[in-house]
Amino acid sequence: MRITLLWLALLAADATAVTAQTRRIDFERETVGQPPAGFTFGHTRGVGAPGKWLVQQEGSSKFLAQLEADRTGSRFPVAVISDLTATNVDLSVRFKPVSGRVDKAAGLVWRYQDENNYYIVRANANEDNVVLYKVEDGRRTDLPVKGEGRTYGKPARVPAGEWGTLRLVADENLFQVYYNGSKLYEVEDSTFTGAGKVGVWTKADSVTNFDDLIVIVK
Repeated sequence: MRITLLWLALLAADATAVTAQTRRIDFERETVGQPPAGFTFGHTRGVGAPGKWLVQQEGSSKFLAQLEADRTGSRFPVAVISDLTATNVDLSVRFKPVSGRVDKAAGLVWRYQDENNYYIVRANANEDNVVLYKVEDGRRTDLPVKGEGRTYGKPARVPAGEWGTLRLVADENLFQVYYNGSKLYEVEDSTFTGAGKVGVWTKADSVTNFDDLIVIVK
């Protein structure tokens, strides 16, 4: 009996540890029309407006929206969680591309050192593809798909005005990309090996909604 109780206690402690490593942000407690608490905002290379990140509401559901429609092509607004830093993570977010002539983009960032140095995987409704990049010293470069080379990511139907799910699993130098529950490809890269912040991203005049940002620290 004593061994059984000890085993159950260890299981409970382990479950608590796993839960402590998982964060889900659904914006339900945030104030509509205001930036969400606990986020830091920036824009790569400081070009154009840094973004207008505000909590919005449709029906009973709240979400985060990037609402600034600046057509500067090299403008990358970023919103990262202020108090969370990690190296190996399992990230996912629900997103809805709303509008944008230059781009209708939604992205996840990880190993974010600052607004000019990080990894990004993004889905684009204007191009119907999902591409993984590194942003180094403010310059964005698409990375080769493992086993295939420079394919500029993979094609994927990304309809505007509809919710989809983007997921990224980072394990040391290996990154796995998922879209709407299906694995698209893998990328290997060692530009940023240390811990960094995680968050969401848009480009140019993309007006994009985000919800249910889930971060699992591995």
